[in-house]
Amino acid sequence: METNLVKLIEDFRTEEQCRDYLTDIRWPDGACCPRCQSKSLSQLRERSQYECNACRYQFSVMSGSVFHDTHLPLWKWFLAVYIMCESKKSTSANQLKRTLGISYKTAWYLCHRIRKAMQDDGELNGVIEVDEAFVGGKRHGKTGRGAAGKTGVVGMIERGGKVRLDALAKLDRESLTKFIESHLGKNVKMVITDSYKGYNLKGIAPHTKVNKTQGEATSEDNTNSIENVWSLLKRSLIGSYHQVSSKHLPAYLSEIAFRFNNRDNPNLFRHTMEKLLLGDHVTFEQLAA
Repeated sequence: METNLVKLIEDFRTEEQCRDYLTDIRWPDGACCPRCQSKSLSQLRERSQYECNACRYQFSVMSGSVFHDTHLPLWKWFLAVYIMCESKKSTSANQLKRTLGISYKTAWYLCHRIRKAMQDDGELNGVIEVDEAFVGGKRHGKTGRGAAGKTGVVGMIERGGKVRLDALAKLDRESLTKFIESHLGKNVKMVITDSYKGYNLKGIAPHTKVNKTQGEATSEDNTNSIENVWSLLKRSLIGSYHQVSSKHLPAYLSEIAFRFNNRDNPNLFRHTMEKLLLGDHVTFEQLAA
């Protein structure tokens, strides 16, 4: 069922309502022990936990998930997830800090834990467009490939379908080929790139190059779809994030790709909550190292 802000506030006013929702997602067939899978459990209601009658392991619906050990009220988690799902051009930790009434450190950690769960994978088929872009670095001086301090980003998109984005240390032939191969499916009709010499897919997939500087792109042979994703990325960086370190850039790319790939998903909020329950816990120290 599609979720809007009013429904979110009505449905998740209390911690109990939030926990019931997470329990329904994690254990649709009834709670079970994450260690031994036993369904013989005792409820420790005063601590909102279960105890396994078989192995005596104590756990909650949040154990082992991205929510693990959180001290933030669950309704604030739910609101943060909703905001990040619905913000087409993303939202910053500073904005979340003001909206939720929390510290910047808490907001930053919250955003990155949600981003870690926003991982999409899988193969792309049909007509695929591949292109590279550069983000960050200095505004003055040389631009584009080789500009000082910039980080290379590569993206590939299945026309009418999903996108894959990643930051690469080098945009050379070896790195680009490895990235493209890792996402190619078995039913690729054509891979379209620009004329950069780093693209060489001979023996890997049908491949055509478009020389955009000479206006050779036709109605079919173009990279317009992936360039639209670059526009979205740059609007997010300039309008919301303002500054992104190369270390955390892959996490921001995952968030943007995840939201783009689920642009027509009416159950995006629930889908993201599922990801959070299945995602691995990450500590603040790991993120800030």
